[in-house]
Amino acid sequence: MHFLTLASLVPLALAAPVLQPRGLQTIPGSYIVKFKEGASDGLLHTTIDGLKSIKTSHVYRAGKFKGFAAKLDAKTLAAVQKLPEVEYIEQDAIVTINEAVTQANVPWGLSRISSRTKGTTTYVYDSSAGEGTCSYIIDTGIYVNHTQFQGRATWLANFADSQNTDGNGHGTHCAGTVGGVDYGVAKKTKLYAVKVLNAGGSGTLSGVIAGMDYVTADVKTRSCPNGTVANMSLGGGRSAAINSAAANMVKAGVFLAVAAGNSADDTYYYSPASEPTVCTVGASDINDDIAWFSNYGSLVDIFAPGVDVLSSWIGGVNSTNTISGTSMATPHVAGLGAYLLALLGPKSPEALCQYIKETATANVLAGIPSDTANLLAFNGNTEAVKI
Repeated sequence: MHFLTLASLVPLALAAPVLQPRGLQTIPGSYIVKFKEGASDGLLHTTIDGLKSIKTSHVYRAGKFKGFAAKLDAKTLAAVQKLPEVEYIEQDAIVTINEAVTQANVPWGLSRISSRTKGTTTYVYDSSAGEGTCSYIIDTGIYVNHTQFQGRATWLANFADSQNTDGNGHGTHCAGTVGGVDYGVAKKTKLYAVKVLNAGGSGTLSGVIAGMDYVTADVKTRSCPNGTVANMSLGGGRSAAINSAAANMVKAGVFLAVAAGNSADDTYYYSPASEPTVCTVGASDINDDIAWFSNYGSLVDIFAPGVDVLSSWIGGVNSTNTISGTSMATPHVAGLGAYLLALLGPKSPEALCQYIKETATANVLAGIPSDTANLLAFNGNTEAVKI
């Protein structure tokens, strides 16, 4: 047999790798065998003819892509791996339609990030909806039993006080915009509460850094096959330590969305918003004006809805609240990061922020200073009218 003869001639040849497709349901025993570039049709058919024990389901011969698909038992798979003409083998898997879902009568911020024009009332998104991603909410905590989270929210750590609950509501609101079933951008992401601010909405630099350090280490222990994001809707004056901790999170592979700040000032003077490697978010309103309070400047990467944003709240499992701030804009972008990681596949944090900027709705916001990017976050909805 052809493959046994070749295997005996090249006992030291490196075996072709067997790859697993990402995020798909694999088919046991079924494989796609890809030949090296330059392989001829003749070699392809000679190899298949030599494999007397298998029956191919498909043969690929168009252009430079040569190979076949077949059921392979463990012994045959190992032998095919040793064939010098084989580049790699990938397990076959189930592929399904990615359906666009339309949610009606949504908070204006959701509708705005899935439309190129203002004034719509629907949120159009892909059904993947952030599935397989993890979203850390570094804030006042999360009311994990809220119905918006459908059991996807988990309390992890507390670096603010001794109360393992959200006594303020701010973190729960942000979590709802990231991943709530009604108010969220990425409706299937897993949400993780890291508390660094107390019920009064304040904390210490050291406590915030402890929470960031926790996330940087914890992400390695989580099952987040499609990627990880974090939301930091907090900040203060410029701090070298906070910025370094933020950069460390990004280096660990965490897409970090950070609030630009609410001082109507240059973001350069605030942390962690001034750290260049994070994705810094300014706020806009329903009329496509920059929010009157939003920070600005060259370090702002993107704008998102941040005025009169409806989301989940503390006090009851169905509680809601409508509030404003760059804190409310930021979780739109953190959620968008999770959504895009599930939809598009792996991207580094820097590449993901750059993608969000490149696909944003440009030059529609009024009142943006000349040194600030006029970019409004957009989820890539293919049904949206281009402008």
